[in-house]
Amino acid sequence: MSTETAYWLYLLECEGGRLYAGIALDVEQRFYQHLLGVGAKFTRGFPPLRVLAARAYPSRGDALRAELLLKSLPRDRKLAFFQSAAAA
Repeated sequence: MSTETAYWLYLLECEGGRLYAGIALDVEQRFYQHLLGVGAKFTRGFPPLRVLAARAYPSRGDALRAELLLKSLPRDRKLAFFQSAAAA
């Protein structure tokens, strides 16, 4: 898989200890958009502190399916999601 055209699923740590998951073509650029307040409504209320994890997927559809799966997990399993082979 070429990471140049890959969609990335990412997990942010936000103010107040909250987590935010999203997809993007460029995680670094998207992180800065969130910081500047032009990202998601959630990150305008709880600005991001750092990127906790990211994983590349070969298509937008694959990344969206992984995002839905990630968001369905309990908080304590979200970071482990990125380390599991099942999420690939």
